[in-house]
Amino acid sequence: MTKRSRPLKYIFISGGVISGIGKGITSASICYLLKNSGYNVVPIKFENYLNVDAGTINPIEHGDPYLCEDGTETDMDIGTYEKFLSMEMGVDNFVTMGKIYKTVIDRERRFEYKGEDVEAIPHITNEIVDRIHMAADKKNADIVVIELGGTAGEYQNVFYYEASRMLTLQKPGDVIHIHVSYVPTPKHLGEPKTKPTQLSVRTLNSMGIQPNFIVARSEKYLDQRRRDRFALFCNVHTDDIISNPDVESVYEIPLVLHKQDMTKKILKKLSLEERAPDLTALHRLVDSVKATKEKTLHIAIVGKYFSTGDYQLRDSYAALFDALDHAAWNQKVTIKTQWLDAEKIEKEGTDIIGKPDGIIVPIGWGERGAEGMIAAANYAREKKIPYLGLCYGMQLAVVAFARNVAGLKDANTAENDSKTKNPVIHLINDQEKFLKNRAYGGTMRLGGWEALVKKGTLAYKIYGTSDTSERHRHRYEFNNEYAKLLEEKGLVISARSKKEGLVEIVELDPSVHPFYLGTQGHPEYKSYPSKPHPIFVAFIAACKKTA
Repeated sequence: MTKRSRPLKYIFISGGVISGIGKGITSASICYLLKNSGYNVVPIKFENYLNVDAGTINPIEHGDPYLCEDGTETDMDIGTYEKFLSMEMGVDNFVTMGKIYKTVIDRERRFEYKGEDVEAIPHITNEIVDRIHMAADKKNADIVVIELGGTAGEYQNVFYYEASRMLTLQKPGDVIHIHVSYVPTPKHLGEPKTKPTQLSVRTLNSMGIQPNFIVARSEKYLDQRRRDRFALFCNVHTDDIISNPDVESVYEIPLVLHKQDMTKKILKKLSLEERAPDLTALHRLVDSVKATKEKTLHIAIVGKYFSTGDYQLRDSYAALFDALDHAAWNQKVTIKTQWLDAEKIEKEGTDIIGKPDGIIVPIGWGERGAEGMIAAANYAREKKIPYLGLCYGMQLAVVAFARNVAGLKDANTAENDSKTKNPVIHLINDQEKFLKNRAYGGTMRLGGWEALVKKGTLAYKIYGTSDTSERHRHRYEFNNEYAKLLEEKGLVISARSKKEGLVEIVELDPSVHPFYLGTQGHPEYKSYPSKPHPIFVAFIAACKKTA
């Protein structure tokens, strides 16, 4: 255990009324304010589901799994923490209920509880608290910010709240609870309604928790009447009711919270020295987001995880959209994305793509929609539209090139056709045993992997160096048996991994295409608003030039 000169402080952040209200962004904003006040802050996200990590979850179910440098497959909120704090997150920052249960059960099987009857309380709750301390100790944190997944009142997360209650009793003065809740304004009424939050706080009270702050998510700032209602029914002082209204950019939220003295109020409740956060860089970022743009670009995203029932889901490609935003601010353009279902392209043809300024084929798995993505990659090549292929989009661009340029009409990825005579994309050698054993979770090529970039290529121009590292999440790879043939036909292999010699980046020479690049890695997971990834900057610059 780390020796501390002063007590560790804990901030629990829960959500109320509905999911998806921006609890993660609020948590990240609070972390930002405290970090920039000179405190060492460690965020942790506790998720409800019984999956050990987010790697096996369909993106439509819970959004885009975020991939960390250490290979941990996490919730999107971990990506929000990285982007706000410009800090790498990892295994200690993300915990699921499945991981908690598995740890406790594994210990019981090893007789580590010495014959005790193992129960949810105290063993599950103790494990939750231990995870908090482990993360805080590793980073020598002053403050640990704990985001509780889900919404107050769900049965799945009750043990997280119980751990919060227990810590509050054990460490009086060192723990505060912030409740982020939704304040709807029904159109037929025209006024904000506080009752949902009142009931949500009552649920917290029933679990022995009294929130110190209510952060009210709403369309506009709360008026005094709504603050008074919260104070009366939720037993929270009006000064501790914090408005979190809709804003143009999520990076304004720390500024919104700070204007209401939230930094000062948190530090006071935790008996910490008041320090003013340095918000200079944040003001500069927000100014760039709001600045007048030189041009509007239309980018087509050809994917397979957009639809959820009768609705379309942006969160399936959250990291991609964030990376595009970062590059757009850098290039002083506005981006309008066109979401194209790959299966629809299969049925209706590539004419529905139209004439966008750029085409992206992102991450994906399996046969569904693959032919539509292959057609889109070929369409971008033929029409000279800037193209960016990410992981699956890189692999299917290779398939498109093999079929339409190299003459291998039946070329395919072995993932979708195990009997193809020309598997230009095939299984990584050490992955075969995992598939045979149906071991899917956490068994892919994951996390950061170093690569060597070939000088004189587009990729080298983008990176400005021979040495790079990107995060990976895949089982299939470029089949090196086809490297010579495809290179002879004009495909440029511009980067290979240092360790295994796997193909990392393919491209077309700028003399034959304005921008055509596919990367096996995931640059979208390493893009920050303050430091947009160079691949996305180069792609948007090419789209801007040809638009």
